Amino acid sequence: MNLDHRALRICTKCLFAMALLATLVVASFAYLSLGLERLLTIDTARELARFLLSFFPPEVSQRYLLKTANATLETLAVSAVGTLLAAAFALLLALPASGRYGSVMRACTRFVLNLLRSVPELIWAALMVLAAGLGPFAGALALAAHTSGVLGRLFAEALENAPAAPAAALVEAGAQPAAAFLYGTLPNVLPQLLSYSLYRWEINIRMAAILGFVGAGGLGQMLYFELSLLHQTQACTVIIAMLLLAALVDGLSAMLRRWLTSA
Repeated sequence: MNLDHRALRICTKCLFAMALLATLVVASFAYLSLGLERLLTIDTARELARFLLSFFPPEVSQRYLLKTANATLETLAVSAVGTLLAAAFALLLALPASGRYGSVMRACTRFVLNLLRSVPELIWAALMVLAAGLGPFAGALALAAHTSGVLGRLFAEALENAPAAPAAALVEAGAQPAAAFLYGTLPNVLPQLLSYSLYRWEINIRMAAILGFVGAGGLGQMLYFELSLLHQTQACTVIIAMLLLAALVDGLSAMLRRWLTSA
């Protein structure tokens, strides 16, 4: 009876939470006056179909495919450079953020990491474009700034949870703290750090394509240009390149993460 009463109480709480969530959703739609009923009309369906069909067939001329390939490589390079810079900077911040240099340094670096990752990539890109000018360099810096905050927090958590016995044994044997960290702590967390970095690289591939909308180069800037001129067939080619690039990097990164975690 006690178990049945407890289960009934939990179920009642779940129902209350679902009812509250549904009420908030309905109230949000009513407040925003989105007019979603217009999406269900026949005229809207015809216009949507006509718009989608205007993207086909995609542009497949040799000159345009070569231009798209160059933009794809630029997007890939921006994401790789941004992630690499972020991983290096995140590791530097993760050391004090994990509490290795006292509580004051831990609090200060945690604040910096929170600040870096609380600003979205698009905002960082807009700021970097103003500072460094249009182009892929601004995109790489924007990705590095935001990703440093994300990876720094993850790296700090990994270092905090790492076993302290190997490094402590090396220090007791006479090793310097830096050497104890390199040979006692880092090997235990390195696969995890690399896995985090590869996962963020997957995300940065997509973000690098989006950052082009604010002038950071690559496929995003190319897509923004084509859509601005209503070149739907050319834009379709760019979108396909984005999808293929994301799928390729997702598969490659997943394989590398599985290899690292199984090693």
